[in-house]
Amino acid sequence: MHYGLGIDAGGSYTDVVILRGSDGTIMDSHKSFTTYPHLEYGIKNALDHLDPQYLGQVTLVSVSTTLSTNSLLENTGTPVGLVLVGEHPEDEPYPADSVIRIKGGHDPRGTEEFELDISKLYHFARNTMDRVSAYAVSAIFSTRNPEHELRVKEVLKKETNLPVVCGHELTQDLGAYERSVTAVLNAQLIPITYKFVSVVAEDIRKRGINARILMLKGDGSVYNIEDALEKPVETIFSGPAASLLGASYLSKTDNCAVIDVGGTSTDVAMLRAGIPEISNTGTVVGGWKTRVRAMKMETFANGGDSHVWIKDKSVNIGPRRVIPLCVAAEMYPDFIRSLKRNRILSREMMDEHYQPTKFFLRTDYPAKGLDKEEADLLRNINYEPVSINDLSDTSNVPPSNRLLDSLIQKRLVQAVGFTPTDALHVMKVYNQWNFHASDLGAFYLSKFSQMGKFEFCSLVRQKVAQKMAFGLMSFIYPHHPKSVIEDGIGGEYPAGYCINVPTVLLGGPVRSYKDEFSSIISGNIMVPEYAEVGNAIGALVGKGVKKVEVLIKAQSPGELDRNFYVYSPLGRHDVITYSDALEHAIDIGRNIVLDYIERCGVSRQETEISVTSKAASPPDWTHAPLQTIITVMGVGNPLMLLKE
Repeated sequence: MHYGLGIDAGGSYTDVVILRGSDGTIMDSHKSFTTYPHLEYGIKNALDHLDPQYLGQVTLVSVSTTLSTNSLLENTGTPVGLVLVGEHPEDEPYPADSVIRIKGGHDPRGTEEFELDISKLYHFARNTMDRVSAYAVSAIFSTRNPEHELRVKEVLKKETNLPVVCGHELTQDLGAYERSVTAVLNAQLIPITYKFVSVVAEDIRKRGINARILMLKGDGSVYNIEDALEKPVETIFSGPAASLLGASYLSKTDNCAVIDVGGTSTDVAMLRAGIPEISNTGTVVGGWKTRVRAMKMETFANGGDSHVWIKDKSVNIGPRRVIPLCVAAEMYPDFIRSLKRNRILSREMMDEHYQPTKFFLRTDYPAKGLDKEEADLLRNINYEPVSINDLSDTSNVPPSNRLLDSLIQKRLVQAVGFTPTDALHVMKVYNQWNFHASDLGAFYLSKFSQMGKFEFCSLVRQKVAQKMAFGLMSFIYPHHPKSVIEDGIGGEYPAGYCINVPTVLLGGPVRSYKDEFSSIISGNIMVPEYAEVGNAIGALVGKGVKKVEVLIKAQSPGELDRNFYVYSPLGRHDVITYSDALEHAIDIGRNIVLDYIERCGVSRQETEISVTSKAASPPDWTHAPLQTIITVMGVGNPLMLLKE
């Protein structure tokens, strides 16, 4: 009997699931906290709770993670050196620490326009190799001819022995600037991804599991671990992709909307005919426009661990994540005592940080680059939660929001506070952690909102459901004004929204929100079994998909039926006749696709191949097409290996 293991390392939780290959039955699952910066602890804890009998028979492991996305959003990627070959834009910023421009580049036909000059490259390499962890190379029209990028890569590898990423290796799309940015971001992620993959592989090895390891990409397909280490930028938004695939698998539907409520944020996406909607223009991450293919989605800061706080009697949720009071009470034995003796703040002082339920504690992140005020404040924060009152007493003056924000942003400090998860505990519709801590927190905050304790928690629950509905309708109606969507979900008018495809809810506590959400959005609202670990299931059920586009163009306008260029990820090739060019293009595409799917563990015989051709010519044209795009698509299902 063969089993598959799915792992999803999210921003707040790490989910694991074991699936039986013969019939797709879910045999075991567990949800554990993600442990930053030491991810191995969270992964080990999650796997330790799975049945070792099934774990020992796992032959396929597939992983999804928000690690890449979070690293780029938080600007915590490793330093990178960038080599720009040719006349790149002068006034555009690049996310690189060191940049050099050298002469070279090709024209749109792939013919060398300027000779490559690498004389300055050797000094650049020696001068930066101790300050960067990888290099990115981007040459003008490298998608038509990658020769200059490859020559620069060879020099950098020889001089520095560091990873080097070329723009043409990541995308065949035109757009030198976006291709350069993509290459830099990919280079930033290589050391981070290597560490994460090593953690997963080492844990699997220690358990005696002999399995192929795959990773989920942002477009919902999988690739093997070696490809992931070379192109980690493709894992951007693999977490939301996992939720979409998991929702489809659990609900047994190919057409649905998906709302995935995590600890930190909520993701909304759509599946049509079993295929995620893909952004054709490339993904924007951390403010950088890339050429990475990823699914279309809507993300907003509204999760089960979002901070609930009071200001001027108004109840606010988020945008920051905190450790819920109910969880802190389980993690720190003296926390309830600290919460009980915490002094009530004056109403005038209250803001996001100054709350009777707000605490702070140190993390294991190394403290680097702090100014004196930050360092002084950090010394007063220990590894046990300290209240904002006690922190003010120790510091002699109340710490400023600027200092607290800075330490939290640098991940040196983690906040504890009241959350929607606490509200659900008080209402006794979710009972995973310590009820008494949640109940005490609700008592404090309800006084400031001039509500009863249960009325206050019901309002928090309703607000979360409304934000889920707002996110869904904003995704479906991207051009509608915010105010129009708010009117439709606010309940003030005798009209609302109805969705005619199933809406699948995923995430730990989503069952507790189903009734409230259904009262706002009409339709088939589903919470399938194992919804709390849907992302780990999605990581496992992703297919190996590879699409290759090969371009055919006449070499000269005067020779329309002879001498063609074939442009592919392998470079530019000269072919005599158009029929030979077609055959050559299809062969290149097929070989690239089959090699890729084979690395996912699917044999060439089990890979489905489709070939399409799109030719462009003027009306009444009697010669070979001026341009032809051959698209080769391959699809293989690694899960089929579990049935053998």
